[in-house]
Amino acid sequence: MTKNVDAIVVGGGIHGCSTALHLCLAGMKPVLIEKDYAGRHASGVNAGGVRQLARHIPEIPLSIRSMGIWEKIAELVDDDCSFESHGQVLVAENEDELSTCRARVAELNALGFTHEELIDAAELRRLVPAVADTCPGGVVSRRDGAANPAQATTAFRRKAEQLGAIVREGVAASNIRHSDGLWRVDAGTESYAAPVLVNAAGAWAGRIAAALGEPVPVETVAPMLMITSRVPHFIDPVVILRGRKLSFKQFKNGTVLIGGGHLATPYQDRNETVLDWKSLAVSARTVFELFPVMRSATIMRAWAGIEAKMKDDLPVFGPSARHKGLYHQFGFSLHGFQLGPGAGAVMAELIVNGGTQTRIGDLGIDRFHPSLL
Repeated sequence: MTKNVDAIVVGGGIHGCSTALHLCLAGMKPVLIEKDYAGRHASGVNAGGVRQLARHIPEIPLSIRSMGIWEKIAELVDDDCSFESHGQVLVAENEDELSTCRARVAELNALGFTHEELIDAAELRRLVPAVADTCPGGVVSRRDGAANPAQATTAFRRKAEQLGAIVREGVAASNIRHSDGLWRVDAGTESYAAPVLVNAAGAWAGRIAAALGEPVPVETVAPMLMITSRVPHFIDPVVILRGRKLSFKQFKNGTVLIGGGHLATPYQDRNETVLDWKSLAVSARTVFELFPVMRSATIMRAWAGIEAKMKDDLPVFGPSARHKGLYHQFGFSLHGFQLGPGAGAVMAELIVNGGTQTRIGDLGIDRFHPSLL
């Protein structure tokens, strides 16, 4: 028997959960279908960076929209998601990198964005006292911070369910088709029908898009993270390097989370990843070089989460170019966690109102139309 709902959301990462929640807030009754459990993949195991800093320009408006929601996150999901705002700092290791930072900030200012601020060596050392003396400055985004990704994704899922969303976990969405004016999806022994389908299936979303006639250049990746033993408190902001693959933050208990974009090998159909320990050693060595306080720390464990990365590193976000009632929300390319709250709000506006005041025009799937490639 088919159950009729207002919308079908495929994928239980923070994006799918956020969209389901915002659809509920708009008065709709969606079903959220997740093949594993909410936050099982990248949404639950990423670095938790809540970052406007160093984003691609086309996604900055969505990032700014999302930042406003993060700052009031407890009011939305009844959970603070362990969100803390100590800023994020991009460190330049030499004068050439600082020149690049200066040009970036000038470009943003010319476009009307003021969230990134160029800092000199003195301000860098005030914000990050433990940084190497050779670093000449960088960029800070002072409202940025970090949150607990698993806690946040779970909070969105829980609140969506409380407001009326049907949540189906442990069953894959299958047999996705459009007939009699409705999108129809099977989930185990159940079937759902709705005028709206949201493809928020993360690393699996590209397959859904292709099956519906909208193939895009997407690959499956698995960014790695590792966490250290406890060291004395030495840093509050999240730190990113301008020239090398490294980001890290220190938790209240003294442990340090190290990431930055080195990739494991994903085995998508087995839900598994194989870590690249040589690349992890590169990240550890970089921390060793720049932060002497870390030289006594040991690596306690490492992991990776599976997600989708687009060829141009920009998400696919907005209505289908081919099908009425189909919306895409995937391909966040290693920087989607911060966007989740805002993306859910904007997606609900697109579905309910047919448009949004948040500028997302450069993120549409139509940019991959063969005539434009």
